Formats: sequence, structure tokens, C-alpha cells
Amino acid sequence: MLWTPVTAVLGLMAMVMAAAWAYGLAIKNGGWTDVFWSFGSGLALIIAALWPAPDAASARQWLVAALAVAWAIRLGLYLGPRVAGHPEDARYAHFRELFGKSYALGMLGVAMAQAPATALLAVSVAVAAQRPLDHLDLRDLAGVLIVVAALWGEALADRQMRRFKADPANQGRVCDIGLWAWSRHPNYFFEWIGWLAYPAIGLDPLRPMTWLSLSAPVVMYLLLTRVSGIPPLEEAMLRSRGPAYRAYQARVSSFFPRRPKVPVEAEA
Repeated sequence: MLWTPVTAVLGLMAMVMAAAWAYGLAIKNGGWTDVFWSFGSGLALIIAALWPAPDAASARQWLVAALAVAWAIRLGLYLGPRVAGHPEDARYAHFRELFGKSYALGMLGVAMAQAPATALLAVSVAVAAQRPLDHLDLRDLAGVLIVVAALWGEALADRQMRRFKADPANQGRVCDIGLWAWSRHPNYFFEWIGWLAYPAIGLDPLRPMTWLSLSAPVVMYLLLTRVSGIPPLEEAMLRSRGPAYRAYQARVSSFFPRRPKVPVEAEA
């Protein structure tokens, strides 16, 4: 029963990302790929949570669906205004340079690779939603608290970054205040934290299938730290900030928050 909704999610997201690719090409802004993925994934994860029949869904299924919706709305509403009416995001501008004359084909690959990523996220969501207990319990509450903490952390990191950029005195500088003094990407860290809600709800060590609930945090960790999150963003920051960002890299953790290292000159 688990694989049927996951397959449905994969099919839906293939169509969503094909539309994202076509729209991005039409308006010459690949950043819309992220917006389509956010809202499309939200819809797809609702399907995974409420499968097979929304009208017969349990309280847990509705709860898990609500958590997925909260994530999708926050991310989509954050990304949408950043893309609409603004220059193309540095990551996608870099793809334009990297792919050259093969840009359309290369971007198709970038967009379509995000469909199976959502399908893997859907595995965690479906496992959590289908936990065989007919009432909500403390594990469900733990899942809710994890998502709330993640959304709060992301909002705080975003607010601190906006405040930093709004100060003219910080033009050209690297943001290293608040959460950004403890992690170079606190927004990504809290994004990852939110996906721990699904194993918190659905993982049962005595039921081997439920270990698949760990797929979402594993996939998101790899995406954020190895693929489409930190690597291209740090490349762009190094191009724009140079030595200042290298010093920031040497001082501050990439992902997991920890006390910043003391600069060598400060030790002397």
C-alpha cells in the first residue's frame, strides 16, 4: 500500500517539474523551478498522507498532511517573492553559464531530478500517516513541536538576514549575526530539522518497514549539504565576497550550529 501513493507522487511531480521547466524557459528565469517544486511537493505530500481516500482519512493522516502543507506554504511564500520580478538566482544563472547552448536540456535534467526527490520525501510522510494507532498520542505531538520549532528557526534566520541586508553599512559584507554566527546556513539546518517530524511520528524499531520514515531527513540532508543547497550557494558567495567569505567559512560551521571558532588574528 505504501508504494502506490509514492508512485502517484512521482507521476504528479514529473508533470509539475516539466511545467516548471517550460515556464522557466519561457520567462528566462530558472528560479521558478524552486517555487513550482515547493507548492507541487506540498500537493503531492497531501496525496501521500491522505491515501487512499481523504473522506476516510484518520486524524493522524490529516495531521501529517497539515504538517506537509505548513512546510510547503512557508517555503513557497518565501521563495515566490524572491523570484517574481527579480534577477535570476545566482545558482540558476550559473547553470545558464555552465550548460551554454545545452541550457534547455540541462535545465530539464535539473528540474526533473526533483520529482524523485519528492517521491522519497513522500515515503516518510506515508509511513508516518499510516502508523496503525487509532488515536493521536505524544509522538504525534512531538512531530508537531518539531515542525513548529523548524518553522520558527527558519523564520528567525530569514528575519536576521533581512535586517542585516537592510542596513546600508553592511553592503558587501557577510552576514555573521545571530544564528548566522553559529551556522553559515541556519535556514537550511532548520529546514532539515522539520523533516525529522515524520520518523518521530512513524518510526517503530520493531516494524522494519517504518525505518523508511528516515528517508526524508536523509534525502533532505544530502540535497541541502551535497547537491542543490550549500555547494552552489557557497560557490556564488565566494565569487561575490571572496576572502571575506573564505574567512567566514573558516570560522563558522557549514550546517550544524556550533560555537564559532576564534579568528587567528584575535587569538594573537
